[in-house]
Amino acid sequence: MKSVLILGGGFAGLEAAIFLRKAAYDVTLVSDRNYLYVYPTSIWIPTREIDFSDACIDLDKLKDIHGFNLIIDSVEKIDVKSGSYTLKSKKILSNFSHVILAMGSSKIKHDGLENTLSICGAPEQSLLIRDKIDALIKKGSGKIYFGFGNNPNDTSAVRGGPTFELLFNVHNMLKKKGIRDNFELTFFAPMPDPGKKMGPKALKTLNIFLKKLNIKQHIGKNIKRFEEDGIIFEDDSKLESDFTIFTPAGDGHDLVRNSDLPTNEAGFITIDDFCQVRLQDSNESSNIYAIGDIAALDGAPWRAKQGHVAEVMARNVAFNIMQKDNNKDEFKGYREHINILCVMDTGDGASLIYRDDSKDFIIPLPVVGHWLKKGWGIYYKLSKLNKIPRIPKM
Repeated sequence: MKSVLILGGGFAGLEAAIFLRKAAYDVTLVSDRNYLYVYPTSIWIPTREIDFSDACIDLDKLKDIHGFNLIIDSVEKIDVKSGSYTLKSKKILSNFSHVILAMGSSKIKHDGLENTLSICGAPEQSLLIRDKIDALIKKGSGKIYFGFGNNPNDTSAVRGGPTFELLFNVHNMLKKKGIRDNFELTFFAPMPDPGKKMGPKALKTLNIFLKKLNIKQHIGKNIKRFEEDGIIFEDDSKLESDFTIFTPAGDGHDLVRNSDLPTNEAGFITIDDFCQVRLQDSNESSNIYAIGDIAALDGAPWRAKQGHVAEVMARNVAFNIMQKDNNKDEFKGYREHINILCVMDTGDGASLIYRDDSKDFIIPLPVVGHWLKKGWGIYYKLSKLNKIPRIPKM
């Protein structure tokens, strides 16, 4: 039986494991935590709309259901030449027929980042955000800043959607409590037109929405550092903040930077259309694949690393591995599937946003949009646990 090692237990890694097990491969999944964290639904943890456990799926349960091997450990070293992967426990994994890298990305390291919290950071940060907001509500007022950063070396690594969603959900929660006027909510970002990659229609709607909700904007200035009580910008101006929520842009994984894997300027692993890593000084195809946030995506400047793209990459890799092992060459590529697709939740509704090479649109979904996204979260968990059928390509 052919064996596959998957490093990373997020959206991409789990999806690859499920589809390779369906094809009867011997799959070993390595994850640095014992649960899969459903980041798209975590926006409701700080507003107490869901519990932390609602955004988690136990990997032990998934292992038993789908039949893959599971190792809870973190990867410490990658040695491509020797084909060995060293874990923190010092266990060395080697001799696999195929290896899939799906460990996500690191973050741009801003000065003073410890003075902020991120909804896209370590899962536990969602609880810290919740507690900090609770404290400000108890105090009765406050200035809360919500922002995200940029990676000039790879614009696909910017993740702004969850920041907007959390901002809108906090606004909605404060409004429900009747205390919204006591709080100053501000959105900030270093780029002059944050949200532009969603398309001109979505950007125009977003700016109108921010004004309607009385959310201030501070955009177009690079961030110099974060302090405990505010943000310092490139011109040394300072914004006073009682609490700063900030999502740094993704950056090349620290582990990859210290390996012999090929990378782009930002440190993401370079791959071909079939997610296969083309090793340096070699014209031959390798048995190593990279999927999800760890990989460098090709495509239009507006391309973005999203969960649905990561899962497409995972399914394609599973298919391509089967093709390769059966001496076939009808591989599936990921580039044709690059698009932006999100249901941007506001707490009392949502908007469906879509963009590809030929079109972009935004469809407001008052009230029902919020429950559609909630329904997707339930569907995602139950379908992964095989409790309900999966919708094709979802």
